[in-house]
Amino acid sequence: MESPSILSHVSIGVADLGRSSAFYDAVLAVLGARRLIDEDGAVVYGRIFPEFGIGRPLDGGPPGVGNGMHFAFLARSRGEVDAFWRVGLEQGATEEGAPGLRPDYGPGYYACFLRDPDGHKIEAHVMDDATEEDTGAAEEAEAHPT
Repeated sequence: MESPSILSHVSIGVADLGRSSAFYDAVLAVLGARRLIDEDGAVVYGRIFPEFGIGRPLDGGPPGVGNGMHFAFLARSRGEVDAFWRVGLEQGATEEGAPGLRPDYGPGYYACFLRDPDGHKIEAHVMDDATEEDTGAAEEAEAHPT
């Protein structure tokens, strides 16, 4: 199967694999992703093929958070973006931008931003043709810019 993506996969370091895998099990499930690889020290997620991995850093040092870096996950609907946000907060994430339209990113760009348990910035987004009135979330997004 040929992938439409230009990326093969991304892996990030985590301090507590059990805590982080429970977090990503929950938030990625709302996007239709699941664990595809679960080996000692690493868990890799995807819908069809392995795309996003978490694990203890191979050098044994503490994981670091990249300044200016974030990971965006494709949602299939605004409802999935909203669920990603809600479940993420329930799982201990901190908010970085509530679900809403981001017109600076393009028409119909609907997204939310969180910080995972290790502080990595993550996003769920969808591009669609719905309008601001369809969700009522635009004001909330403006109150929590990214």
